[in-house]
Amino acid sequence: MKKIFVIDDDVYIGDMLEEILTKEGYSVSRAYSGTEALLLLSGNKPDLVLLDLMLPGLSGEKVMEKIKEVPVIVVSAKIDVNDKVNLLLGGAADYVTKPFDTKELLARIAVQLRDKKSDRTAALTVVFDDIVIDTVSRRVTVADREIHLTRTEYAILKMLMQKSAQVVTKSELMDGICDDTPDCTDSSLKIHVANLRKKLKAVTDREYIDSVWGIGFKLKTE
Repeated sequence: MKKIFVIDDDVYIGDMLEEILTKEGYSVSRAYSGTEALLLLSGNKPDLVLLDLMLPGLSGEKVMEKIKEVPVIVVSAKIDVNDKVNLLLGGAADYVTKPFDTKELLARIAVQLRDKKSDRTAALTVVFDDIVIDTVSRRVTVADREIHLTRTEYAILKMLMQKSAQVVTKSELMDGICDDTPDCTDSSLKIHVANLRKKLKAVTDREYIDSVWGIGFKLKTE
């Protein structure tokens, strides 16, 4: 269960936030002043903090300076653009102006609590049907069987998979892979694609790459 700290001296807003967050399955703890917020933070590490700025004792800006490695969404009645800019540059993850729409606030919270590790892992993997590329190890599997590609074949396949919803022109393909594959020329591109086709087909007996006459290439599904 994700833990959210609500730091706001407005009891009505705090009660409302606690109610909607609890209904969404979050664990909620509250503080009503800047000093109380620091005490709460000293003994616990939340997954996210909702922070008002105009707190008694210690201001929200000062509290935010003490919060490390936890996303902070500022929830404040201050609407000055400079306030927002300074807070975002100062480390706030987001800024929501009071009064706010609860659905919008919940959406912003969900974005901040998204599993960043999973996002990074997904970004390192390119998938098309049963072809998977691990861009870190440069490992390519087809139907869970590893295949060995040349540097140029790998670059071609990766670009086709990254643009699988469209036709990739020959010139676009050449420009996209030239840094990784200086040996690939316009005249040799067809040979590299033909060799790539053979290696993919050898695993599943499927044709994965279509030639679009006079334009370029595109991956195709069954």
